[in-house]
Amino acid sequence: MSLETIDPDEARPSDLVGSSIQRREDPRLITGEAEYTDDIHHPEAVHLAIKGSQYGHAEIESIDTSDAAELDGVTAAYTAAELDESGVSSALQSPASDANVPEYPLLATDAVRFQGQPVAAVIAEDRYTAREALSEIDISYNRQEAVSDPRTALEEEESPTIHEEAPDNVAFRWENGDAEATDEAFERADHTVSFDPVINRVIPTAMEPRTAFAQYEKSTDELTVELSTQNPHSVRSDLSQTLDLAEEQIRVRSPDVGGGFGAKLPPYTGHLLASWCAIQLERPVKWVATRTEDCQSMVHSRYQDIEAEAALSEDGHLLGVRMDSIADVGGYLVPGGSIVPKNIGLMLSGQYALPAAHVELTGVFTTTAPLAAYRGAGRPEATYFIERLVEVASRELDMDPVTFRRQNFIPTDEFPYETGFGHTYDSGDYEQSLEKALSLIDYDHRRERQAELSEDGRYLGIGISCYVEACGVGPNMGESGIINVKPSGDVVVKTGTTEIGTGHRTGYTQIVASALGVPHDDIEIIEGDTDAVHEGHGTAGSRAMPVGGSAIRETADAVIEKGRQIAARSLEAAPDDIAFADGAFSVRGAPDRSLTLVDVAAMIDDDPSDADEGLEATSNYEPPNYTYPFGTHAAVVEVTPETGDVEIEQYVAVDDVGTQINPKLVEGQIHGGVVQGIGQALYEEAIYDSNGNLLTGSLQDYAVPKAEHVPSMETATTVTECPHNPLGVKGVGEAGAIAAPPAIVNAVVDALSPFEIDHLDMPLTNETVWEAVCQSNN
Repeated sequence: MSLETIDPDEARPSDLVGSSIQRREDPRLITGEAEYTDDIHHPEAVHLAIKGSQYGHAEIESIDTSDAAELDGVTAAYTAAELDESGVSSALQSPASDANVPEYPLLATDAVRFQGQPVAAVIAEDRYTAREALSEIDISYNRQEAVSDPRTALEEEESPTIHEEAPDNVAFRWENGDAEATDEAFERADHTVSFDPVINRVIPTAMEPRTAFAQYEKSTDELTVELSTQNPHSVRSDLSQTLDLAEEQIRVRSPDVGGGFGAKLPPYTGHLLASWCAIQLERPVKWVATRTEDCQSMVHSRYQDIEAEAALSEDGHLLGVRMDSIADVGGYLVPGGSIVPKNIGLMLSGQYALPAAHVELTGVFTTTAPLAAYRGAGRPEATYFIERLVEVASRELDMDPVTFRRQNFIPTDEFPYETGFGHTYDSGDYEQSLEKALSLIDYDHRRERQAELSEDGRYLGIGISCYVEACGVGPNMGESGIINVKPSGDVVVKTGTTEIGTGHRTGYTQIVASALGVPHDDIEIIEGDTDAVHEGHGTAGSRAMPVGGSAIRETADAVIEKGRQIAARSLEAAPDDIAFADGAFSVRGAPDRSLTLVDVAAMIDDDPSDADEGLEATSNYEPPNYTYPFGTHAAVVEVTPETGDVEIEQYVAVDDVGTQINPKLVEGQIHGGVVQGIGQALYEEAIYDSNGNLLTGSLQDYAVPKAEHVPSMETATTVTECPHNPLGVKGVGEAGAIAAPPAIVNAVVDALSPFEIDHLDMPLTNETVWEAVCQSNN
């Protein structure tokens, strides 16, 4: 679907919600006027470089930084010893969890547990000298055996112990569902199928690596940190705990952010260490990670090793699912490290009325980078599991996978629907999005074409992926909204979310313009700054529009109500007799007696009972539940068995994200997510060797898709509003990354069905496909 962009100046403000206006963010981004953290300079600034471990697992016998400290241009060199002497907390903040959480030090002390783990640091007058000085740090290691496979770390007695606190390498154990009901489902099943997928480990590869720029004012004892982050308020809390400063002494601001995807949520050594160094040296400190640093020590995501089986009735109904999954948490358990993998057990039923399921999940330490959130945060794993399982089950019953899906869908009239596994879906019409996707790929014709091509030795495959996800975390994860209408006519909007390239300023502007009837260009959006907005939960889990947008909408309503009271006094009418439309208050039945919103804002300066300049209101929106976007993606591929090449002939995405504030923004988010999903399906995997060395530590080795690998996408939507927020929105930031992997894999496996191949683990590289075909022929 091609969406025509409209000029906001040619539309009435009240009509802007639902319009595809141009992103407000784009002009400065494409003209080079954007300000990323590395663009921030100060003449007195020094540069931080961090030395990571060269080994995946080793004891640290000694660290000598003296040679590095003596190099010209080097200001200081630090180890954990200096941090301890300063009295600050020398550990990264741990997740709130009942899991086994060994301390994760800012700089390693006695041992390292993954390649790239920070061990020492250098401060120099320029970044090149700082990096050169790292090679002069002498570290004596006693290498230990590494283990990068979680099943090996868990099940083999000779596997090394990674933490003394976890002698069996178990970080946590968790279960969900009803084991007894599930066992009963299997007892009455007519068929059972087993399915043992391994979901590949991937690296969130934002264009902009992690960065931080810290400045400390001794006279006021205040710290300012600017960094590429998704949640400045969380960073402020981390800094407060680490540096023993009150949060009121710390300002955190995110400039333009070159991609986050969840990986820029946890605290990292570079962020906290740059701030500590700025205080110690009383000079501004900048840290910019290299790409290899990001690959090695930023969080990875997704990996799960699953053993599962499904119980089926003769007529093709899902009766129950049993799953035993091993989740790799890496060398340390970080925030999100236990929550994210559990989503596979909370969302495993997908769009289907699954009567019973039981999940056992074990989080396992390995000598690899920690795992946490990445676009979708556990929902891609859940969708991949259930959508691949549906394909395996339908093949077992010799049913068309579309027919199998239809008869197992949750009926539209059963919403809100309690899954029994931890979520209550708000609304949905799954049949509608499926039918639209099938129509766009001309499903029946494609099946006929598939049969015709097979006679000529060509292998066409059709893959369907029906997803549902949970967005806008709630309850107890609310968001703030502040709107001030100034006497000048300018409208200032503040919220606790953070712009990370997704178009918040455009969407929020449309919400405010539509509600208040003010010109689009008169609205300023402020977010991502803890001085301007004192509370917030940042941007994650597609929460910006469902939660941040809802807070702004409720605040706009509060502005209108406050203005109504003032207008009523001036117009000498009862407040109930004051109507508001198109930016003006008027007396019902007497439209000539009216005041604009700006008129009312100007009156406040003359009213001693109103202390604030302009017309202002504040609200906090608390979501009563998650929102549940859904949709159907379909891929058509052709596979060349002789080479293993996979060509995507058609990709269709039909998504229902509730009310669309800006359909163009929705389309862009779907495109970006699908590209990342295609990357996981066909190209991307973080690979460690037996010594714990990351073999895919740069973009020369880690294969993110390029433009030539991405098909032209067809997008379409349905609209099923969320019933419990004032906008009816559901969220869209993660949908494409959730739906795409199973759509692609289902299509490839479908194409390979003549070779009796029923499953391949991602990524489906040419080599993987070619080897599978060769083995099937032997």
